[in-house]
Amino acid sequence: MEGTKPVNKKLAAALSGGAVLVLALSGCGGDDNEKLDSWAKDVCDAVQPQAKKIESANASIQKETSDNSTPEDVQKTDAQAFQDMSDAYKAIGTAVNKAGAPDVENGEKKQKDAVTELNTISASYASLKKQVDGLDTKDQGKFADGLKDIATELDKLSKSGNDALRNLEEGEVGQAMARQSSCKAATGPASAT
Repeated sequence: MEGTKPVNKKLAAALSGGAVLVLALSGCGGDDNEKLDSWAKDVCDAVQPQAKKIESANASIQKETSDNSTPEDVQKTDAQAFQDMSDAYKAIGTAVNKAGAPDVENGEKKQKDAVTELNTISASYASLKKQVDGLDTKDQGKFADGLKDIATELDKLSKSGNDALRNLEEGEVGQAMARQSSCKAATGPASAT
């Protein structure tokens, strides 16, 4: 097991290094705008359970790194975690899409860009799941090398930025989201470290 442990720790570090975006909200107060508050409530209510799903997936990968896990256990846990993350980001994208454009300047463009970005992140996690599923658990060296490649991809994903999401959440939208209790609950620590 020695070969996979440091690599899986690297995987967990990459994961907690920012791959999880779960609508990080900023600002509070500001002018009340009923339409915008309603939009923010719809999005925040849909995001909260997905944020918990992503946090749980992160925690399961973290746990596998601290255990004396077999390659089969690591593979199974990581594959499930990546699937859960893929599903969660897809669901957040669907929620933002369903909520429609926020009632702000360039709201439609901001919404479309954010949905595209969320779907891209979802597809990236689905791809990582396929990679994990394809690893050879019988060969310790090959398995460790495969995990290294996945950790590298995960690191890239965490550094790719979430510009469209940040753009969507700036200004009035961020303020409206900050007023929602479900968004406040979703903004706890996004990842286990």
